[in-house]
Amino acid sequence: MDIILKYFPGITPLQKEQFAALKALYEDWNSKINVISRKDMGNFYLHHVLHSLAIAKFLTFTDGSEIIDVGTGGGFPGIPLSILFPKVHFLMLDSVAKKIKVVKAVIQEIDLQNAEAEQSRSENYKGKFDFIISRAVTNLPDFLKQTRHLVASQQKNAVPNGILYLKGGNIDMEIAPFRKKIFTANLSQWFDETFFDTKKLIHLPV
Repeated sequence: MDIILKYFPGITPLQKEQFAALKALYEDWNSKINVISRKDMGNFYLHHVLHSLAIAKFLTFTDGSEIIDVGTGGGFPGIPLSILFPKVHFLMLDSVAKKIKVVKAVIQEIDLQNAEAEQSRSENYKGKFDFIISRAVTNLPDFLKQTRHLVASQQKNAVPNGILYLKGGNIDMEIAPFRKKIFTANLSQWFDETFFDTKKLIHLPV
């Protein structure tokens, strides 16, 4: 929890309470349904919560924004961002029913009023959102094909609507088709920990 306060010292008492509750909830659910690598639970706040919140270092969502987390898995990056932006609506989407079961339970347990979760494939889902967020579900060209119909046309945030993608490793080949309009940021510019040395945030306007 301390690592969240290190980078987001201005969070409210309610937000602190919600962030603090996450680890025990995920440990409990993980013992029944494996949504996070068990060996990774010791680094839960670093590898999952803070990693998700990197998006907030790039962009403060405008109140009333609509965000969809595609391939949310256990609820990342959607749940940490839902806590941080209580006046923004988040929809967590995944095709795997047991993962959505966990996400719904976490939303209920910490009383997230601005978040919901649904089981669906993104290709079949209908709706319009300011941003699609995700943690490296697939390669970016394929992800764009599967999700671009979900992006709303009217812009209300400081950067154009589109995809906010958290990805690690070498992404040069993946982003080559979009090089003229894509923005990439190294997470190490915001976070000191070595875990972030190879991690990046991609913003692809759609």
